[in-house]
Amino acid sequence: MQKTALLVGATGLVGGQLLPLLLASERYNRVIVVGRRPVPLVHPKLEQRILHFDELESHRLQLIADDVFCCLGTTLRQAGSKEAFYRVDYLYVVTLAALAAANFAAQLLVVSAMGASAKSRFYYNRVKGEMEDALGPLPFRAIHFFRPSLLLGSRPEKRLGEQLGAVVLRVLQPALIGPLRHYRAIEAAAVARAMLRAAEQETSGKHVHLSESIRQKGATRLH
Repeated sequence: MQKTALLVGATGLVGGQLLPLLLASERYNRVIVVGRRPVPLVHPKLEQRILHFDELESHRLQLIADDVFCCLGTTLRQAGSKEAFYRVDYLYVVTLAALAAANFAAQLLVVSAMGASAKSRFYYNRVKGEMEDALGPLPFRAIHFFRPSLLLGSRPEKRLGEQLGAVVLRVLQPALIGPLRHYRAIEAAAVARAMLRAAEQETSGKHVHLSESIRQKGATRLH
């Protein structure tokens, strides 16, 4: 039986790579995209739900799916304040997941961040860790947290810090071996492929995918 996928963050770096994979997958006959603005794409499987994330709870019945892919996220600079960042990267993500669980979704697959920990000294990583901790007890059959290093890919908006970081990591790439492999920059397309592969495996329980294992899972293109 074909399934329904729900994707949040389809206009972002990973979500933009993941959407065409979901639409091409024989696993899904419906792909629901939730966002504040439409994606410029028409496809017989695609259903778009245009809404503000503050209104998620009033749209619960439009969020029914088997597999939920959450690629929602921003940066402190983009958000403009810690409060705005927390709203996007914690509150919206946790609210979406809770509603999907109440709708009996089977799997939740979330893009988090390398170093995510509720005990981190860094605010960004601490919020990501708190988000993971809040999602962990939800009654999904499987929850997958993906913790990539610096993401590579073409963004609609320019992030100077990430661009400089990508240049530095590309230079250092050959030296990042052993435990340091997780610090290698990773293509957003590889993260997207790894997320779909994880969903296809139909596992159970909680899984944390670190950057190097994500790279390995997403190293080859899907057929």
